[in-house]
Amino acid sequence: MKELLIIIAAAVFTACGNKIPDTYIESEDLPNIYPDYTNVTVPINMAPLTFETDEKSDGIVARLTVGSDEVICGGDKIQPDNDDWRRLAESAKGHAINVEVYVKSNDQWTKYKPFNIYVSPDSIDPYISYRLIAPSYVTYEDLTINQRCLENYEEGMIYDNMLCQEYTDGQCINCHNYQQYNPERMQFHARQYQGGTIIAYDGNVRKINMTSDSILSAGVYPAWHPWLPLIVYSTNKTVQTFHITNPDKIEVYDIQSDLIAYDVERNEVTNIEKGATEFEVFPFWSPDGKALYYCSAHFEFKDSIDPGIELIQRFKEVKYNIYKKSFNPDNMRFGPRELVFEADSLDKSATLPRISPDGRYLMFTLGKYGVFHIWHRDADLYILDLATGQVRNMKEINSPDVESYHSWSSNGRWVVFSSRRYDGNFTRPFIAHIDKNGQGTKPFELPCADPDYHRQFMKSYNIPEFMRGPVTINPQSFADVLKKDGEKVKYVQQLNK
Repeated sequence: MKELLIIIAAAVFTACGNKIPDTYIESEDLPNIYPDYTNVTVPINMAPLTFETDEKSDGIVARLTVGSDEVICGGDKIQPDNDDWRRLAESAKGHAINVEVYVKSNDQWTKYKPFNIYVSPDSIDPYISYRLIAPSYVTYEDLTINQRCLENYEEGMIYDNMLCQEYTDGQCINCHNYQQYNPERMQFHARQYQGGTIIAYDGNVRKINMTSDSILSAGVYPAWHPWLPLIVYSTNKTVQTFHITNPDKIEVYDIQSDLIAYDVERNEVTNIEKGATEFEVFPFWSPDGKALYYCSAHFEFKDSIDPGIELIQRFKEVKYNIYKKSFNPDNMRFGPRELVFEADSLDKSATLPRISPDGRYLMFTLGKYGVFHIWHRDADLYILDLATGQVRNMKEINSPDVESYHSWSSNGRWVVFSSRRYDGNFTRPFIAHIDKNGQGTKPFELPCADPDYHRQFMKSYNIPEFMRGPVTINPQSFADVLKKDGEKVKYVQQLNK
């Protein structure tokens, strides 16, 4: 760290009583802060970014300025007032908030190299939801689906897994999903005790028993059609195993998987992909509702041993490509599959295809093998330009650790994704701006009122999804429906409109 001459500065006061130090050493280094918000781009309607110094210190002060308007705050942490932040963000719209950081250590103040927080005029959807789960293999039953307002720090619970617990009988919830970001049309699964698929559709909450002798399993990974009362699911027989020496620790894989389509209004289900040597998974609709994208791995069992054991022995051979099927919304008919991205030709595996709302870009996760990339440290986000066919690694977003589940905002200018970049153990939501050319900005961690919150919070955030507003159905109402018998689904050879 280079140190320059001592600078004398006039004290500037704020309403909270903090001030710029009278004397300090000036450094040419950026401050070491957590979360790292140096030179990030944020939405105009984002909650204030709070941070702290990530080194031993006796205090921190920051001056945030836009033109002649400035806010000074400090103490142990930098926590701007919401009204002050809103004023600065509005003034900086399309430009930047300049941040000067002063850190006190051993009775000496140091002023670090200033940085910018760029304020995009592109707003972000006001809510995200996610599943909170401990990073343990035995305590998964203590989990919730929560929702968080991005315009402030308010967090609420959509459903609590413990509401249906009974002594030794436990439950697991997962895969919350919405039709076009609409919190009035959502679904999630409950597994094991009192299990079933919960579907909330314009105020009506139902529990569906989607098991049938004609399909592999109940629906697992969902994708709502953009406007039809239609959900496509993958059906999966999933196995989990543990590595002894591999740093990735866990392997989660399917020994079978297919695709099914479910009519919400008719309560009817049918198979749409059921290949004996294909593992289909992770469906996602194109924004125009005329194509279904998904992933599939070709795998042929060679031995007569248990399929799970054979897959454990050959797990690195399982590599997924991205496909699509045309769809006619008028008659509910699917076309044959078409190859979109041939990952296995690169000796890689592609999962989680997600298409931008304008239909231009397909973002996906790429790893060396397998389907459950949240456990693979090599997993990175890639982007495919559907207009040109060009594919590239999103190096501006990725880190040396896991990047996995991702979701586009409704205006296509932001993505939220799961990353383990800070500690390698806990997934946290990170947000990045995506411009019209598919280029991303430096991601920033979901802001909290206390900047140290995530480091003290011993749970992982799974499946971050954008929402246009909050889910208003209370958790107990969901639990009351789950405690009832589910509506038995009807299997049909073909869905009809």
